[in-house]
Amino acid sequence: MVVRFQHLRPIPTFLHPLTKPSPCVRLHRQFASKVAIPPPTPFVPDVQTFLTLIGRDLTQHAAKIPSWEALFSFTSAEFRELGIEPARTRRYLLQSRKKFREGQFGVGGDLQEVVDGVAELRAVEQPIPQDHAASTRIATATTSPGTRKIVVNIPPGSPVPSVPLEEARPVQHMKVVGAYVINGPHIQLLKGTRGSAATLAVKEGLWEAKRGHKIDGGERRQAEVRAKRRAMEKKATRE
Repeated sequence: MVVRFQHLRPIPTFLHPLTKPSPCVRLHRQFASKVAIPPPTPFVPDVQTFLTLIGRDLTQHAAKIPSWEALFSFTSAEFRELGIEPARTRRYLLQSRKKFREGQFGVGGDLQEVVDGVAELRAVEQPIPQDHAASTRIATATTSPGTRKIVVNIPPGSPVPSVPLEEARPVQHMKVVGAYVINGPHIQLLKGTRGSAATLAVKEGLWEAKRGHKIDGGERRQAEVRAKRRAMEKKATRE
């Protein structure tokens, strides 16, 4: 007797076992392992300080985050496992660390001379390079010829920065008003300096992104709330 074998038909693709990870999962894992972890800065040396600066009571979770590397590498799911709730708090934390990673610092983020969370600032006259336009080198009522007024970060107790004045970088978010008065957010002018010296200290919410305030509810409820108010006002006038 001759036995004939029938050709086996291929199994439909939808019956295949899902053993291979999807391309999206593989790409996510590769990207997560390559995410750059920014180094701490003199103004933001550790997790506690970072959470203090961004505010929204995130400092209560500082003990849950084991290291600086964890702060900048954990996913939203991992932060949730640590007990950081609600979801909007985790989103805010991820947005804040993204800005820090990209160098988008708040006030004080560029300071280099910081001791115990406090930096000293001073208004100085910086020589203008010779290759600048002649109009910028003319003397004014508040500046000497060939100079400009800037705010620099100085070591504690020093009247001048740690680098030559020609190489000193102006502190971001700060400016000199008038002849020598420092003007900028969250600074404390030092007594006896007539406003030419100030300090900037780490404090809760210094970099916090303020949340908006809903008036008459959200967008979907505004029309309803305002219509009810108008109806009540009309009723009150008739009475």
